[in-house]
Amino acid sequence: MLSPFTTPDADVVLRTSDNVELRVHRHILSEASPFFRDLFTLPQGDSTDSATAPTVDIPENTEVMETLLKLIYPGMEPVISTLDELSVLLAAAMKYDMVRASETLRRLLVSPRFVEKEPTRVYAIACRHDLEHEARLASSHTLRINIIDCPLSEDLKYITAWSYHRLLDLHRRRSAAAEDVLESSIVGTDDVKCMQCSAAHYGSLCPPRWWTDFARRAKEELHARPTTDVIFSMAFLAQSANTGCQRCAGSILDSYAFLETLKRRIDDLPSTI
Repeated sequence: MLSPFTTPDADVVLRTSDNVELRVHRHILSEASPFFRDLFTLPQGDSTDSATAPTVDIPENTEVMETLLKLIYPGMEPVISTLDELSVLLAAAMKYDMVRASETLRRLLVSPRFVEKEPTRVYAIACRHDLEHEARLASSHTLRINIIDCPLSEDLKYITAWSYHRLLDLHRRRSAAAEDVLESSIVGTDDVKCMQCSAAHYGSLCPPRWWTDFARRAKEELHARPTTDVIFSMAFLAQSANTGCQRCAGSILDSYAFLETLKRRIDDLPSTI
């Protein structure tokens, strides 16, 4: 595809690392980037003819620089399909102090298509560039995965041990808090009972079999992924109905309000670094 940056009225040339010359307009670069604005205050020669426009060598390749330019040129909307592309572009935009381009890329970084699919990578990229807001948002999405078993990413090479420890600490603290909520919710309540398997013990009812099974498996799940996404799903609850008690399935249905309250209490726990 023909590059859009071949215009004859350009007054500056950006020469990329793969030796391609991109003809651009200094007033657009200056408006978008204080880095280039300051650069253009340096002596550039007397000629402003497009054929002899001053040349600036840059370390980025053509693909990266063209996409970055499309972010600052009016009427252009580049397609950024992967986190690999976005990470390189964000680094370049921040290096050249392209504020509006950086803001666009930051919003894209935490868009659902990236943060929901690869939250750990998004977190690492955000931490690498000291983007606290994006890092906090991504950290909440990592709660849905087991970060110990998630695929190793190259992006983790570029973050500090402190940043990674913050994420581990979030998972540990939320997991412990969720398990505490789970254990305390059944104490002193008669909202969870089964007409067949709840037995009286020293004047109070013992929890039904389904709850004992549910609590055990829920703690295991919360230890790996401290969110309510799995443990309150119908598939997860249905497994606890198969405990050998014929009335436990009905007891689970009767405990709907209790389970909704329990879910809300866990959801309300702190969820970001």
